[in-house]
Amino acid sequence: MPVTINEVAKEAGVSITTVSRVLNNNYPVKKETRERIEQAIEKLNYRPNIMARGLITKRTSVIGIIVPGITNLFFSTIVEEIQSIIKKSGYSISLCNTGGSYKEERNLVEDMICRQADGIIVIDPAIENIKEHYYKQIGERLPTIIINSASDNNDCSCICYDEESGLEQAFEYLNNLKHNKVLLIRGEKSLSYDIREEIYKKFIDKYGFDYEKVLTVGGGNSIEVVEKTEKELMRIFQEDKPTAVFACNDLMAVGATKVCKRLSLRIPEDISIISVDNTLLAQTNSPRLTSIDFNMSNIAKVVSMDILDKINKDSKQITKKVFKTELIQGESCKEAKDTKIDLKEGTTLKFKKVVLK
Repeated sequence: MPVTINEVAKEAGVSITTVSRVLNNNYPVKKETRERIEQAIEKLNYRPNIMARGLITKRTSVIGIIVPGITNLFFSTIVEEIQSIIKKSGYSISLCNTGGSYKEERNLVEDMICRQADGIIVIDPAIENIKEHYYKQIGERLPTIIINSASDNNDCSCICYDEESGLEQAFEYLNNLKHNKVLLIRGEKSLSYDIREEIYKKFIDKYGFDYEKVLTVGGGNSIEVVEKTEKELMRIFQEDKPTAVFACNDLMAVGATKVCKRLSLRIPEDISIISVDNTLLAQTNSPRLTSIDFNMSNIAKVVSMDILDKINKDSKQITKKVFKTELIQGESCKEAKDTKIDLKEGTTLKFKKVVLK
């Protein structure tokens, strides 16, 4: 038989009401009393009846999280952090993947509402839904927070990372290392990618560089992104090799690293690579990548506390917070050196077949 709240109360030597207050975290309880109740819960392995609680509180204790892709470590790292935090308050998550489709994103949001999720967090939402003020409307119906780049278009509750601060650091860093031939690798439709390309072009204009190349890599899972990056970079490197590559995420940087190794290009002696996100990939890549860090742990903590606060207060108030980003120097950048690529006669490079979108 399942353990009941009555048994927890008896074990902790308190009333059922006090146990309920700890479980729902809706009234202050003395620290020593809370600890005693938590110990009783752990000892008895008590699990609240979520359905019964939902009938009383009109809540499901579920928060929906919507991401454009689950294989990108940037998104999965934030989701994991959020889950670990909200779990302590008795909530679980329902994770959905849009595949980058703004229509699917809307379908998933509406599905979350139909399933009576208590709140929704959307990470890197589609540009179309931002421009059409979709989340402003959703936020009036349900506690909703988006996580994306700082943007004037955000008219809903959001936790933003100031990409410009980190990107400007990165490009100034490359300029100080005398890199005047920088290639940008970006993905398809995304506010973040658009901001990164815009700042890249400002960098080109600021210093009057002649070299300007933007490689757009189609969507897909992690392996596909790496392979598409490899295939396209191989072509570009043989035409006119840049002195540095600016990859808009760590997956693309890994693809660039693999191409360099195939061509016997040393990183950073022959070519430099900078990436964005500073995920585990950047830290374990060889050499360790210089990458822009978005402080994902802090973002996850703040968005978790904010969504719980909105749910508990049933607040529709729009809140906005912006966090600075920072360039973390690894081992993948050095002063520019112009090196030509000479493939020996008969050299063949094999790739898995990839359909480029």
